[in-house]
Amino acid sequence: MQKFRIIGLIFSLLGGPALAAPTKLLVFGDSLVSGYGVRDSESFSNALGQRLAADGYDVVVANAGVPGNTTAMGLARAAKAAAGKPDLVILELGINDLLNDAPLGVTRNNLSRLIHSFRAAGARVILAGMIADNRRGAIYKRGFDALFPALASKYALPLYPYFLDGVANDPELTQEGGLHPNAEGVGVIVARFAPLIEKTLDEMGAPPR
Repeated sequence: MQKFRIIGLIFSLLGGPALAAPTKLLVFGDSLVSGYGVRDSESFSNALGQRLAADGYDVVVANAGVPGNTTAMGLARAAKAAAGKPDLVILELGINDLLNDAPLGVTRNNLSRLIHSFRAAGARVILAGMIADNRRGAIYKRGFDALFPALASKYALPLYPYFLDGVANDPELTQEGGLHPNAEGVGVIVARFAPLIEKTLDEMGAPPR
């Protein structure tokens, strides 16, 4: 009996067993995830956080989307983002490389360096792919579209093949121009993307709420 009283006293002094910290999820990308053109509460990060919470995951989602960012711009701020020690990073960049005529080799190299940077900080990475239109010709399009699956294969990353799947060019789900999702479009992206994110969280042993 004395032994159990001593153990109870120790737990009392230490405040009891430590609770698992929430999983830190960083959404790192451009205007497609920043909340461009929608209310803050309707951004991809907030909508994803609400979905994960509803599904029982104890996750804090941080929005590191910056409108207009190319992969080079993302690389310039990656070290600061990685210093926050995220557990999981959704990496969504590349469409602005296409729009700014960046060479495919530059985009590939920058994305590789971003993956290395976040992994070196201890984070798992989910790669969000993009698909090019035909503005730069069929050869570029084939190379751009293949870039994301190739990187995911090389680094053994979970891949969401096309971030705008089911949304792009749908006037009911996008803002003017057919690219940026409106609030309804964000909801569609979250609903389609969430199963892969939750599968990754499960594999990580992320604590429940």
